[in-house]
Amino acid sequence: MVEAPPPTLRLDIDREALAHNWRKLDRLSGAARAGAAVKADCYGLGVENCVPALFEAGCRDFFVAHWSEVAPLLPMIPAEQIAVLHGPLTLEEASYARQAGVRPVIDSLRQAKLWTESGGGPCHLMVDTGINRLGISVSEVPEPAVQSLEVEVLLSHLACADEDSPMNARQLADFRAIASSIDHTALSLANSAGIALGSDFHFDLTRPGLSLYGGVPREELADHIRQVAYPKAVIIQTRNVKAGEVVGYNATFTAPSEMRIGVLSLGYADGILRAWRGASFRHGDLALPILGKVSMDMIVIDLSNAPELGEGDWVELPYHLPDAARQTSVSQYELLTVLGQRFERSA
Repeated sequence: MVEAPPPTLRLDIDREALAHNWRKLDRLSGAARAGAAVKADCYGLGVENCVPALFEAGCRDFFVAHWSEVAPLLPMIPAEQIAVLHGPLTLEEASYARQAGVRPVIDSLRQAKLWTESGGGPCHLMVDTGINRLGISVSEVPEPAVQSLEVEVLLSHLACADEDSPMNARQLADFRAIASSIDHTALSLANSAGIALGSDFHFDLTRPGLSLYGGVPREELADHIRQVAYPKAVIIQTRNVKAGEVVGYNATFTAPSEMRIGVLSLGYADGILRAWRGASFRHGDLALPILGKVSMDMIVIDLSNAPELGEGDWVELPYHLPDAARQTSVSQYELLTVLGQRFERSA
């Protein structure tokens, strides 16, 4: 088989920054231990790059959403350290959890009955305290199917942890009230933003996700979290345009004078959305503004500040998530998870 040439897109993953972020979030969790949300392929950065670094840093609690996300993790970490947040919907999923040794998160009365009737065993339990997504309701806590579960971690999820909302205190109070009604080994409420809310929210286990990968959902975390992801692209063509000539779809940019431009091999199909219009790529300290609209597979940049750059040279898109979110009005979560599969992810 003929070997393919190297990609013209690269997503550099700073594993040390990732490990630093977990260690910092673990310390900020106080007496609690920090786990890691590694769902969605570690928020798009690649489990093969991130999970070993998190495990080496000391993480021992890993959370995915789908059952299909379990298999890639099994060669890397012990099965009992993996929890599946969406829980078992079918007998096949319950059997898979039991045979693989991973922990299902029971999210409904139906799932509780399914898990018990199919053989039971250690599990986690999600209780809804107001976000109205997955989780048994407070009224279902006394049900025999719930009370008979072998619960290791009793969880709930904060709806407004990234805001100073009175709902945070309400959910905290409800979670505390529920905790005394269900036998459990550990309690878990806080996500990344919840860690910044303080020790009352930490309990036994925190579940950071976004902040592991460079996101800052609350200002209290800004000085602690390092950038992890660095998207880069090759210049695939350079050209000179004359004053008055236009660039890209709908002719939204008109050259004010003769200028040299470069075409990059990425676009909104790679997760670099049209919201990036007006931003700049960088080469070292040099800013290389985007010209016109982002296309599906191409972006045009101004090379006026970098006459030494040519075809085959790499440039970087600034991807410090809080700054990028302000620039684009795209959420930090989306900025990470939309990055496409044409990037070669390397650590």
